[in-house]
Amino acid sequence: MRSSGLKIVRVAMATGALMLLTVRAADATPIYWTDWLPGDSCVGQCFTGTGSITTPTSTVGVTYTNEAGVGFYQTGAGGETDYWVQRPTFTRSAATSPYTSAVVDNIPTGTDIIALQFQGSQTLTFSQTIANPVFAFVSLNANGYAFLNQDFNILSIGGTNGDDCGYWGCGGVTKVIIPLGGGNFLYQLNASDVGGTEPHGTIQFTGAFDTLTWTSSSNEFWNGFTVGVQGTAREVFPPSGDVVPEPGTIVLFATGLALVAERIRRKKAK
Repeated sequence: MRSSGLKIVRVAMATGALMLLTVRAADATPIYWTDWLPGDSCVGQCFTGTGSITTPTSTVGVTYTNEAGVGFYQTGAGGETDYWVQRPTFTRSAATSPYTSAVVDNIPTGTDIIALQFQGSQTLTFSQTIANPVFAFVSLNANGYAFLNQDFNILSIGGTNGDDCGYWGCGGVTKVIIPLGGGNFLYQLNASDVGGTEPHGTIQFTGAFDTLTWTSSSNEFWNGFTVGVQGTAREVFPPSGDVVPEPGTIVLFATGLALVAERIRRKKAK
């Protein structure tokens, strides 16, 4: 790609650049993670898995398709390995997990994970429009993900900013933006050699989505992921007629009006 004159922009290294994003904060929100269900409805090497996401008001169906197939697939059955634990304790602690941050306050549930093995394209399809999906990934050491015209934010990486390492260890990532011309961009999440060779963490896409497609850049056994959402689009971005202020929001709004009125009164007094 460099020989074609395309400019490659490296946006963030996992060490240091995520400081503001990964500080634990009181306004982190719960993420509703996918409950992957047993079964593969694709005939042959390809793979089609289904699951569901339960939000406060809806149940969203999730379908994952990968024409190349996958390494393996866990659905929360007994005897599966929990790859969402963290080193060195191999237990779960939201305070230091590589999967929690100022945006995400809960670790992926159960042992549910899709383990990838092959280079190629894959797609998530949601039965209704969802908001601000979060990818949690495990062991992105010899692979990378590329999203066409879909930017993302790196939320957290194991081994940085006080977070523990993931199941297999620590490692950094970079976000690389490649202009393709014609207003198109490729947004890549790549493993780096900063802090180790086993990146674990989360990224988030902002906005409303019915589908999400990306490409694995290489054959590597294995790296894994699951997906969660902040809610349905209607829950997170409600139509104006659906907006009902929370009591705390009303108090803050009233306080703000009072402060503005007081400032105007003082100016008039002067």
